[in-house]
Amino acid sequence: MLSELRALLDACPPSAAYKQYSAAVVAQNVLLKRTETTRRESLRRLRELYGLSRSMVIFRALRDLWDEAPAEQPSLALLAALARDPLLRATAKPVIDARPGDPVSAGMLAEAVTEQFSDRLNPMSRASISRHAASTWTQAGHLQGRSHKVRAALARGPAAVTYALFLGYLCGARGAALFETFWARITDAATAELHEQAFVAARLGWLEYRRVGDVTEVRFSYLLRDEEGAAGE
Repeated sequence: MLSELRALLDACPPSAAYKQYSAAVVAQNVLLKRTETTRRESLRRLRELYGLSRSMVIFRALRDLWDEAPAEQPSLALLAALARDPLLRATAKPVIDARPGDPVSAGMLAEAVTEQFSDRLNPMSRASISRHAASTWTQAGHLQGRSHKVRAALARGPAAVTYALFLGYLCGARGAALFETFWARITDAATAELHEQAFVAARLGWLEYRRVGDVTEVRFSYLLRDEEGAAGE
């Protein structure tokens, strides 16, 4: 739902609470949906994928970085959706393991989902999930093509790297281990480039980065700052 997320975040200020996002979708129809039913369904799906509340640190960090790097918005949206949607996350391995030019079919994504959720999803559901996941990975830039999709080389930037490192931090990784997580792999950047982008991000004030020899320290004072009233949304 990249286009819907972009339209909604463009329509609301970064400080917006959930009720403002809800009003923008349902009352103001910023997503240009034809009926109130589809507006409410779009709002429900956006909230499931992204949270839409600054009380949720994953969404707040996304919102803090969103306007700073428009070209990286597809990667930011993908990382947030992966953090909140285990079904989408289940399709990641065949994508991130592929090299540029390698075919990545909906069948491969369906097989990856089957490995983790075979006892909970019927074949029709798995096929539907894989088709939607293929579209998602294409919108994010990891895949290209229509009926026959292949792995694409992803452009990286400091905002997406910051967010990937931050998600790794939330999952318990620290120091050099932050640059080897699942989230870091989603950026398609080699370890050396991740460090380079982290240095750029530090100059932009999005994180604190220090590396001396084999010791790496990364902190997230900006993204983890306290906000008065956020918890009450």
